Amino acid sequence: MIGFTLGGPEGIILLVLVLVLFGGSQLPKLAKNLGKAQKEFKDGLDEANKPREDASSDAD
Repeated sequence: MIGFTLGGPEGIILLVLVLVLFGGSQLPKLAKNLGKAQKEFKDGLDEANKPREDASSDAD
């Protein structure tokens, strides 16, 4: 497997590309949507890992 690290110069280049692609006015909306998506993803993982009580009662 190939490892990938994001250093200083790569991070700056990435930020400049995002700024050029989306524009300065769209960055707050983009960040807000990314935060919401990350929260929903974590909530989904927590829900999937939560033990289900219904499954144990059906096995009896």
